[in-house]
Amino acid sequence: MNWTIWVLFVGLLWIAQGEKPCKEDSTCDVRSCLLSETKKSLVIPDNFNGIISNRIYLNLTADYCIIFLQRNQTNQENQRKWSQQWPQMQTNNGSYQLLISKWHTQKDILLYVLSGKRCNHTLSGLGETIPCNQSDSCQIRCVCTKTICDQSIYDVKACSNDPPSDSKNNDKYILNLTATVDSCINCNNPVKKPEETLEPSDLKDLNITLEIKEGEDVSPAQAAKVMGSMSSLVTVLNVSSAELNLGGGVTGILVRETEPEDVEEVSFAYLNPNESIHILDSRYGLNAFSRSVTVTKEAFTKSITSNISVTFASVVRFINMAKDEMNSTVLGNEVLGIEMGTEIRNLTDKILISFRNMEYEGIPSCYSWNGEGSRPNWTSDGCQTLSDGVNITCQCSHLTFFAILLTPLNETISSSDLNRLTIITQVGCGLSMFFLGTVLFMHCLMRKTKASKATRILINLVLAMFLLNFSFLVNNPVAKLKSSVGCKIMAALMHYFMLATFTWFAAQAFHLCLQLYMGGKIGIRRYILKVSITSWVLPSIVGIILLIIGKYGEQVIETNDSEEKVSMCWITDSDTHYAVNIGYYVLVFIFTLTIFTIILSWLFCLKRTSVGNMQSGKSGKSGKSGRSIVTILGLCCMLGLTWGFAFFAHGVLQIPAYYIFTVFNSFQGFFLFIYYYNTSHVGEIDVGQSNSSSSVSTLKTSLDSTRNPYENMPAKK
Repeated sequence: MNWTIWVLFVGLLWIAQGEKPCKEDSTCDVRSCLLSETKKSLVIPDNFNGIISNRIYLNLTADYCIIFLQRNQTNQENQRKWSQQWPQMQTNNGSYQLLISKWHTQKDILLYVLSGKRCNHTLSGLGETIPCNQSDSCQIRCVCTKTICDQSIYDVKACSNDPPSDSKNNDKYILNLTATVDSCINCNNPVKKPEETLEPSDLKDLNITLEIKEGEDVSPAQAAKVMGSMSSLVTVLNVSSAELNLGGGVTGILVRETEPEDVEEVSFAYLNPNESIHILDSRYGLNAFSRSVTVTKEAFTKSITSNISVTFASVVRFINMAKDEMNSTVLGNEVLGIEMGTEIRNLTDKILISFRNMEYEGIPSCYSWNGEGSRPNWTSDGCQTLSDGVNITCQCSHLTFFAILLTPLNETISSSDLNRLTIITQVGCGLSMFFLGTVLFMHCLMRKTKASKATRILINLVLAMFLLNFSFLVNNPVAKLKSSVGCKIMAALMHYFMLATFTWFAAQAFHLCLQLYMGGKIGIRRYILKVSITSWVLPSIVGIILLIIGKYGEQVIETNDSEEKVSMCWITDSDTHYAVNIGYYVLVFIFTLTIFTIILSWLFCLKRTSVGNMQSGKSGKSGKSGRSIVTILGLCCMLGLTWGFAFFAHGVLQIPAYYIFTVFNSFQGFFLFIYYYNTSHVGEIDVGQSNSSSSVSTLKTSLDSTRNPYENMPAKK
């Protein structure tokens, strides 16, 4: 039987009954043959490439897949591009060499290579069992691809001396069929460059542009638009990988999977922001690069199941993207966008983003942004941060924009301090709500006389503080719901109640000041109504404006342990926080502190001129002193002076100031309850009707008196 007759059998393949049309390069035929569990794969060197998979034309007793390989195919210039499933044959220094791809080793393909003379006779005599390495005129070499090549290491020197292979298939393993001992030269370079480079002009023709003016940062909105256009770009690519140069230092890479059934994880890596991004088919070589992104096989699998037209992965590196409203510091000013043409989330085998041998100051944390809005709204949801000093790895369960944000060391606290402060705050707020609620209950249901103006102002302050404590306690549970709208509403409500509390602090101080100035007789018409409208409506205007312009959202409290974080709904813009909250409270604090000083001077002078106090026995001094202390603490809480400890939260005083601030403000409801109970016990009396010199009732009654405390002061001896 002449070897040329085999060509006829190749032609019969295309018209054989039961065979379906295949791709131009017969990829589906060779793939199905090599992966078949019932067929044995025979490889025969010849002068053409072809495949026969139907044994009825060969009169064989067993089921075989016979693959004909053209000798020295890699040296032929005018040839078809063959897929990675096709082995290749070449001669080098008189030796036959079989070239296989990584696909063969991954699938553990077993090949029976026939070479020598009278192989047609040997082939016709084969049965179910094939004799390997027999020494007849036609030798049969059994090649276990995975066993021979799986553990081989890339050999740069050996591969550079061999004839170059097809440029499309740069993942070859070379097996010497002439040698008596099985050996495999690994020419599968783990670090590959993209096959094509698309310049800004090329991308502009595809309507993919990034307008960056000199000296300006990359617009986040434009960055999101660029990532969204990757799906349309991959459909017009004729290569499996391409480098993207969008201008302005923004570069990226796109890899398409030509065989979706054989997808594996892909890594992208580079040494510095000015270097091109390389493609790696394994993680073993990633340590040689300072930055890397690994897209796992699970992500590709989810992409395939979403029924997109082309399976791909794209990574774009944005340098100097515009910062968020918190003006957060981004490690290396590098933001990485990862796109696969569909929504990928809830990954168990997570995306890995690594920065190695980095020098930085601060606490690194991995964040992501969903691409919505004109500015990034970074969140730590779905990302876990692993850091060992100079190396940082982000493990994220979804695809979007990613960055590593640095929190200054002086703006973080230890996780243990955060846990203790959280417990103190929660317990204190719970107690404050209980006592504030008791005050409201006593005032609304147990009061027997008409409340004075001072009491009604105090009750409004108690109500505002009660709602503030309540909104604070439910803030973290709302933040954990991960509802953007719900978190914004929660932040707006808590901010409104806080500003209302500040305003009632000022209203309380204003009322005391007005009493002193007018001798206890305030004759302003509808005085309480005007004060109430001002104190309740003014903060709502601020809250509505900030809600409309989008200043509310999720805030993350950082600690020295990147895994210990607390989320809350609050103002996301630091400038707005300082201007609205800190600035407003500074004005309130200065005003209330001034009034507090005047009130203390007034009380001190009243005590010195009180004849009753001078004649009182020693046994009552300790009790009166204790009640005076309670009165002073109640007055401080009533005027909001305890919030001033936040001004000392810097440097070495930061942690002590946090504890003092938390304790006093957590228990201010208790102090106000004691103050209300003691002052209301003297009776709801009108102006000027009380001459009591008690230090506890002084603020409620003696301020209503027109008597000058500086009269009848003891003469100096």
